[in-house]
Amino acid sequence: MCIAVPGKVTVIDDLNMATVDHGGTTRVASADLVPDVAVGDYVLVHAGFIINVLDEEDALETLKLFDEYMGIMKDQESPESRD
Repeated sequence: MCIAVPGKVTVIDDLNMATVDHGGTTRVASADLVPDVAVGDYVLVHAGFIINVLDEEDALETLKLFDEYMGIMKDQESPESRD
């Protein structure tokens, strides 16, 4: 099973390679499979390829849920939560 985190396209170069920002970490992915992708779009990347363009509202909601989940996981790992 694969969990893909939405990222935002910040640059698309002449070779159709996109720079995708995942919360401050950037990766380069091919935009060849999704010809209508544009700078500013939220996308899902798998194995170095953009595989889907997301609606911005859905992408932001997903990112919010990931942040909430990570906060819960961090709280469960803290020494204070083991008392």
